[in-house]
Amino acid sequence: MKRLFILSASIIFLLISNVLFAQHEDIVGLWKTIDDETMKPKSVVKLYLEDGKLYGDVVKLFRRPDEDPDPVCDKCDDDDPRKDQKVLGMTILKDMEFDDGDWEDGEILDPKKGKTYDCKMWIEDGKLQVRGYIMFFFRTQEWLKYEGEI
Repeated sequence: MKRLFILSASIIFLLISNVLFAQHEDIVGLWKTIDDETMKPKSVVKLYLEDGKLYGDVVKLFRRPDEDPDPVCDKCDDDDPRKDQKVLGMTILKDMEFDDGDWEDGEILDPKKGKTYDCKMWIEDGKLQVRGYIMFFFRTQEWLKYEGEI
């Protein structure tokens, strides 16, 4: 009886571990960010795990001819080490932790506005829902898996 219980518990643990691992792996990779106001692509962000937390770096920018092709975060707070740094290559998402199907308790930077927001993310219908918020106010963007070249 004891062996059966241990075997059952081991199988359940493996199944739960595989589900959690799959949810972690689904989010890792390249995502095309879509501006929630213009509905146009803004960038490609590479999401990766480091020490069990999720981070995201800008690896490509989609720029219009009238926009600076190599922008910097000139509106970032003076005490933010990203102040006046190039957006391309910048870590804009950090310290996201997986909890009950969602990634949360991290922060996301909007380099155009220089503002940092609390962040929550989840996958819905194959699209990454990215919510930046301050208290009760929030905005949600949909990011799409990116298969193109960097």
